[in-house]
Order: sequence, then structure tokens, then C-alpha cells
Amino acid sequence: MRGSTELDGRIVLEIDPFSREGLLHPAEVDRTVREAGDVVWLEKHGIWATGRHAVVEQVFRDYATFESSSGTGLTNIKKEANWRKPSVILENDPPDHARYRRVMASVLSQRVVRRLRDGFRDTAVEIVDRALAQGSIDGAKQLAEAFPLAVLPDAIGFSPEGRENLLPYSNLNFQAQGPRNEFYWAAVEESKSAVPYVDWQIRREALAPGGLGRDIYAFADSGDISEEDAAMLVRTFLSAGVDTTIFGIQFALKALAENPGAWAALKQDPGLAKAVFEESLRCYAPSPYIGRTTACETRIGETAIGAGEKILLMLSAANHDPRFWDRPEEFDISRDTSGHLAFGTGVHGCVGQMMARMEAITLLTVLAERADVLELAGEPVPFLSNWLRGFESLPLRIGRSVA
Repeated sequence: MRGSTELDGRIVLEIDPFSREGLLHPAEVDRTVREAGDVVWLEKHGIWATGRHAVVEQVFRDYATFESSSGTGLTNIKKEANWRKPSVILENDPPDHARYRRVMASVLSQRVVRRLRDGFRDTAVEIVDRALAQGSIDGAKQLAEAFPLAVLPDAIGFSPEGRENLLPYSNLNFQAQGPRNEFYWAAVEESKSAVPYVDWQIRREALAPGGLGRDIYAFADSGDISEEDAAMLVRTFLSAGVDTTIFGIQFALKALAENPGAWAALKQDPGLAKAVFEESLRCYAPSPYIGRTTACETRIGETAIGAGEKILLMLSAANHDPRFWDRPEEFDISRDTSGHLAFGTGVHGCVGQMMARMEAITLLTVLAERADVLELAGEPVPFLSNWLRGFESLPLRIGRSVA
């Protein structure tokens, strides 16, 4: 997995982040790329990569030079066919990007998120109490997956039928951001019924009245966006807001189970749930990569980069950059986490981050209020994904005090 050389003024690495070995040792991949230089050339995939906080933030903010409209994965969607139509918000650039972002920002405003919180909390109580009754659980499935899949589809207005297709579709979306390897082709096979389901579900007539999906279509009624645009924005909930939230909650649960001091502090003050989640996002970003494409010739540090070249922004690596963070490998809920890049930053910062935060904070708060014991009960099994990090299973012991 290691090996680096210098060629024509560029640092060339043989490391492959998307190999099975790379996916099983993500911290080593992050560290190798970050410490090799401001920007490196990944020979295996013919792309640039950076894991340094200052460079990642610079690229995020310079959307004119580093565009999203060529795709945010490895595929240049202006040159190659992609498996789905481009997103009007994720794979779009200013000024056109702004009107779609305004729609989503309105639909997912603080007022809307606050309105949903009480109902989400009631569901969290049911799910946590069910877990407590069992004692030994798979936290990946019975908490981190169960809660978002119980609340988000209802909030959007999805039909109860066919929801088993949500995770296969989202998995395909993220696997497709990487190379066409074994993980991508397995996702293609798994999602054969999911793609037509989603095409059906994002239509206006398939969405329940009063949900966030119909709120998006209201902007089509007012002429702000087209009917097709509205469908693409509803699809964004599936392509960006399901797996990332699930895996983010998984990492927070694991961090608390491995850090008794943090769990005790959260138990004493459930209001620390936000601090727990933010430090977990910094320490274990569930979405570790995002891609950009150079719109023109440019330079990063001393390295010249041509137009139309892909650059992989390694968010998890940047979130551990010792040039920016003190003690970056430590999980510390007293840390000031402002500046972490798990949700991106700039004009393309995650538009659904308030919803993701509310979901995670709600579940962690309820867990702290109702459970006394939270421990690992076995070895977690990683989920291997080109573009995400998380767990297939997370064995936990959860319970109330017997005193």
C-alpha cells in the first residue's frame, strides 16, 4: 500500500485508498497522503489528492477554480456517462447552484427542524427502550440504522411500501463515487430494484401531503424551479442524507462505548450530545472524501495542476491534521471542533447538516437519559465502501443500572 516517488515535480504515491487493504486501514491511508505533501498524485487512479486541512479548505472555498459540476466523485460526468442524472445541487456550480440551495435551505430551515424534533424524540424513546429490553444489541442496526430509517422517510413523505430499497440505492450512490471495483459492482447487483423504486418515489404523486418532499414541489408550483428539478431535489435526501447520518451515529456510539469518561459526562449532562456528535464527526468522518475538478490550470503550493484534473479532498485526513488540531487522534468532547470538515464548507457545505445533527443529537440525548450502561460487546465489523466509513455490525451492551 505504501511507496512514493517524485516525478516531474509531483509527489507520486502508489497507495490505493479504494483497495480492500486501503479500506481496512483508512487511518494509514489518510496519514500517508496527508504527510506526503500539500497535494499528491495517486498513480493507481490518475487523480490528485490532499489531506491537509488548509489545502482542503482552500479548495472548498475556491469553487470557481475547483468545480463540482464535473462530478464530486472520480468520474468526470462532463466527459463520461454516469449511472444517474447529475444532482442539481451537489453537482452544480454558482450562480445556478444558488437557487437550488435556497430551496433546500428553506425546506430544511431551523424552524422546520425544530418542528420535527418532538416527533423524532418520541420515536427515539421507543427505539432506545426496545434496545434496553434486549440488553445485547447490534448498535449499527438497532440504534444507528433503525432511528433515521424510522423518522426521515416519514418526514419526507415517502410511501411505507418499498423502503427496503433506500439503503441499497444510497449505497450504490456512494460506491459509484469511487472506482468501478468489486464494491461498486456488488452495489449495482444489490440495487436492481432500488433504482426504479426511487424514480417512482420522487414523483410528486408518490409523496404524502405535508412532508418535506411536497414542500419542495411547492417551489415548482411557484415557478422557482421546474417539476424535474423538484424531483432531483427530493432524490438528494436519498443520495446524501441516509447512510452518512447512520454511519455518523454509529461512530458516536462506538466512541462513547470506548470512552467511559465521555459517556459518564454525557450521562451527567445530556446537553453534551451536540459536543459528542461534533467531536465524533471530527474524529471519525463518515464521509471521508469528496471530489472536485479543476476548471483551469492552477497551482497548489509548488505543484502545477492542469485544467480538467480530478482532486480528491480527504476530509477525514484533514480532520486529523496536526497542523490544525492539537492532539488530533484523541476523542475529546471538551474540544473546540469548529473548523472540522465532515460537512464540507463554503457554498457547497452540506445543506442537510442541521437535519443530520438533529437526528443524531436526539438519539444520543435519549440514550443518555434512559441508559446507564453502554459498552462494546464484541469486535465491530467495518462496512467496506469506496466513499463512506462505518460498520456492518457494532456489538453493544446497553442497560439500566441495577442499583
